[in-house]
Amino acid sequence: MQTEKKTSRNWPGYVGLLVGVILIAYLFSKVDLKNSARLISSIGFSSLLILLPYLFLHLLETAAWQKLFPVGSGPVSFFKLFKIQVVSETVSMTLPAGVAVGEPLRPLLCRRFLGIPLPDGFASVAVRKLLLGATQGIYTLFGVMAGFAMLQAASVKVLGFAGLGIIMALTGISVTLVFLLMLMLMTNGNAAQNLHRILMKVPFSKVREWLLSRQDGFAETDRKLQSVKSGGVVSLLPVMAIYIGAWMMLAFESYLILSLLGLKVTFMQVLAFDTALVLLRAIFFFIPSGLGIQDLGYLAFFQALGMPDYLAYGGAFVLLRRLKEVIWYSIGYGVMFMEGINLQDAQQVSEEGA
Repeated sequence: MQTEKKTSRNWPGYVGLLVGVILIAYLFSKVDLKNSARLISSIGFSSLLILLPYLFLHLLETAAWQKLFPVGSGPVSFFKLFKIQVVSETVSMTLPAGVAVGEPLRPLLCRRFLGIPLPDGFASVAVRKLLLGATQGIYTLFGVMAGFAMLQAASVKVLGFAGLGIIMALTGISVTLVFLLMLMLMTNGNAAQNLHRILMKVPFSKVREWLLSRQDGFAETDRKLQSVKSGGVVSLLPVMAIYIGAWMMLAFESYLILSLLGLKVTFMQVLAFDTALVLLRAIFFFIPSGLGIQDLGYLAFFQALGMPDYLAYGGAFVLLRRLKEVIWYSIGYGVMFMEGINLQDAQQVSEEGA
């Protein structure tokens, strides 16, 4: 019975995986794989540099997350938190509907390896997620400012209609404002208790009894959420700056790969189209690691920008990015195996937090 429930809950993720596999197969049927392989082999050992931006992304995300634990949580080891970051991100990005598994793992692993109580872990993860959303909006706006004219010019070739730069600008502003508003509401000290009061209006006595038994837990969650922002919203600005730096590593990674392949592009050009494709990946979150959809997006931009032999260079670019992910995700699962972490742990923490 439990297996049936889990399968029905995860079916969108499996559909996303299937769609991703079909799209990536279609992409590889179009690109010039022979010349792509030749381009990759010409890089040699320099290709190892491609692993570095993702390492810095994890280091920056860990540094930001370390600052988001409630006052009184105790010392938070950077190295142990880094391991939790790598494992959780690996699960989130590789499994069908992986975010639903990877995010609940974070507070549980914080309790297991750092001794941090679950309410503290839940509060840090909730605020982290909202700050990531807000800073993605800001990152998108940076991309618009870096290449608005280029995005507008490439719009028809990429989307089939004009206005990509305007769409991204409006989306970036909207995403930033929505997530900042959600952050202020969540950390105002009453968010969880307000939710509790709303849920108490459901016309089911057993549900109301269960909610009453958890009333203290809702209040405790509010206290932890409020303590994360004990220095005010301004105190979160340095954390937001770190998260923006982490987002920038994605554009730097693309720029590094294209430079190693010998293509003459500016960082501003890469920042502009990379922010658009990161946004596309977020929209299709149910496809693990944006498989296929993001890769086809890169190919479309390379063609729109008039890159020479874009089918060969595009294929090489996609292969190198995906190879980097395979290596990093293998490291993540290796850490999971060595530390005895199971995917079922996510279900355990969901039940304990309920």
